[in-house]
Amino acid sequence: MERIDDILGYPNLKIYQNSDYFSFSLDSIILANYSTIRLRDQKIIDFCTGNAVIPLILSQRCDKRVEGVEVQEKLFELGNQSISYNHLEDRIQLYCENVVDFCSKPDHLNQYDLVLCNPPYFKNLEDSTKNLSYEKMIARHEILIDLDTICACAKKILKEHGNFCMVHRTDRLMDVIEAFKKNDLEPKRIKFIHETIDKESFLFLIEGQRKGSVGLKVEKPLIQYDSDGKMTDEYARLQVEVIK
Repeated sequence: MERIDDILGYPNLKIYQNSDYFSFSLDSIILANYSTIRLRDQKIIDFCTGNAVIPLILSQRCDKRVEGVEVQEKLFELGNQSISYNHLEDRIQLYCENVVDFCSKPDHLNQYDLVLCNPPYFKNLEDSTKNLSYEKMIARHEILIDLDTICACAKKILKEHGNFCMVHRTDRLMDVIEAFKKNDLEPKRIKFIHETIDKESFLFLIEGQRKGSVGLKVEKPLIQYDSDGKMTDEYARLQVEVIK
């Protein structure tokens, strides 16, 4: 069923969603807020953009033009509906195609300053527990694109010293670091996310730089809730703060 929702922390933004497809998650909101947008950055793109929640949030963080690539036509259409509803046609451009095909075009090579991605988290194994719908399966499992291919695509279109920012499951930390290093994306920042301080990290954010110098900063973790179940100040600020 199609509906229009608020974007958490952004009261001026609305987003079209459909429960039959993969709706945006908190992962994407954290990623959109975490990524570094430098003053010199001009071209920004979000891989696997879904219904374009990340481009919508980035449009509030900066005055740059933001692009997004989504292979599923229905999600692409929902994203464009949201862009139109929020009157952001002059700020956001979406492409309905496979990330690999998009990044193989000569006019996209070495053109971007920042690439973001909330990718499919799970390897496409025969015994994997998958969602019932094909649309949700390809959003959560590496069926159409895998981690290494995403990093290779980012390498192709990033300028030298351009940044690649990703959110992923903590149990795949080593896979992500290996894929970054293999594709000349030097990890520069990592932030782990915990539901509470006494629980293991379940997600992490990582930012790497194409042909960057060696030097990794492990930032203070993001803790969502305190021992009383109350939202922490940092987590609350993340949801409401719009970076000008």
